[in-house]
Amino acid sequence: MYVIMGATGNIGSKLANILLDKGEKVTAVGRSAERLQPLVDRGAIAAIGDIADAGFLTKSFKGVDAVFAMIPPNYQTKNFRKDYNEIGDHIVESIQGSGVKHVVFLSSHGAHLPNKTGPVKGLHDVEQKLNKLDNVNVFHLRPTYFMENLLANVGMINNMGITGGGIKADWKFPTIATKDIAPVAAEHLLKRDFSGKTAHELLGERDVTMNEITKVFGEKIGKPDLKYVQFSPEDEKKGLMDFGMSDDASEQLVELSQAINDGIMAVGRTAKNTTETSIEEFGDFFAQVYKSS
Repeated sequence: MYVIMGATGNIGSKLANILLDKGEKVTAVGRSAERLQPLVDRGAIAAIGDIADAGFLTKSFKGVDAVFAMIPPNYQTKNFRKDYNEIGDHIVESIQGSGVKHVVFLSSHGAHLPNKTGPVKGLHDVEQKLNKLDNVNVFHLRPTYFMENLLANVGMINNMGITGGGIKADWKFPTIATKDIAPVAAEHLLKRDFSGKTAHELLGERDVTMNEITKVFGEKIGKPDLKYVQFSPEDEKKGLMDFGMSDDASEQLVELSQAINDGIMAVGRTAKNTTETSIEEFGDFFAQVYKSS
């Protein structure tokens, strides 16, 4: 039996389906019975509750082979790092209370750093909490910047005729499609081939620039002259807040853009941390979303 937190999300849903395809027993954790129903229809057990409730999580974790733990970001929070730490404490308490011995934790590229990484700082803190657990094997999975984050540009193209953000136009950085994360998590959950506390980065197919990304997307949607504009930190924050994010969440994402621009999160690319989906392949999905908007 495997427990999947965030089972209705981009990564968790794919992971749950991979395990179900292999005939494994899955407990899918989420807050919405309706959104969990497709997994239940495939044979999963729904664990409906609030991950801020350690009692609920402890009950869900008992008697299972391994847990996929993650913390859904709350972009309306007044304190991003505090929220991550509080949920992290509940996860740690539940692992201790349930006796589970293998945990794959969805962290982030850059979580080895304690500061200057925006929302990733909170994941760093949770990694440290999990590392203090005795007799529990923890695999910190650290994927890089999600290609799905780029879907926010659909509205910008429709409203402003550009793509834009805080990342430098000509700076190469790694991006990953979320569909490439779930198979890695599934492999380690099934094999339970990790011991102690280990971490593994996932850096996507290659490093790209925002100019390259914009060129790919522009060609895919029939706008070959589409341009990318780098926003100032002030304009980036204002845009994020206009999009509905809190002051602190917006500030953290601006800091993340700066961390990418400064290259402070960089780790070496290897065959093991390189995944398959290219920005060109993701561009086909971007075009589908754009054309349906």
